[in-house]
Amino acid sequence: MFNDTVRVTKVFTFDMAHALFGYDGPCKNIHGHTYHLHVTLSGKINQQANDPEQGLVIDFGVIKQITKDKVISQFDHALVLHKDAPYSFDGFLQDHFEKVILLSFQPSCENLMMHFRDLIVAELPKEVMLVKLRLEETPTSYAEWFKEDQV
Repeated sequence: MFNDTVRVTKVFTFDMAHALFGYDGPCKNIHGHTYHLHVTLSGKINQQANDPEQGLVIDFGVIKQITKDKVISQFDHALVLHKDAPYSFDGFLQDHFEKVILLSFQPSCENLMMHFRDLIVAELPKEVMLVKLRLEETPTSYAEWFKEDQV
């Protein structure tokens, strides 16, 4: 019936704290955000008769499961820090808080978004492609990644 490529998006909300180690500004302090992650996939609409997923590019539940398993369950209500920050060394934070994530990169909005991209892409079915990610750190500040920009 339809042979067009269609984009579908699922939006996720989670809360996370972070600090930018060595940054010369207020974000060097531990602070939190309510993040909104938009995951956009592209693919053909399934037109196979008698297939329970006929009419879908992908079940939104599949996008939800992948993103929750790989991103939300790990990062929601976590404290995310650069592993080289001196406050990360002695284990104090890990001993006193349940969810402390130490990363090998600065936990900026842009870097986190790229990390989330890698986690999600590794789990996607072959019929669909990640074409856009948008990570909103505040209502007026966000980072976006587009597959079409990658040359």
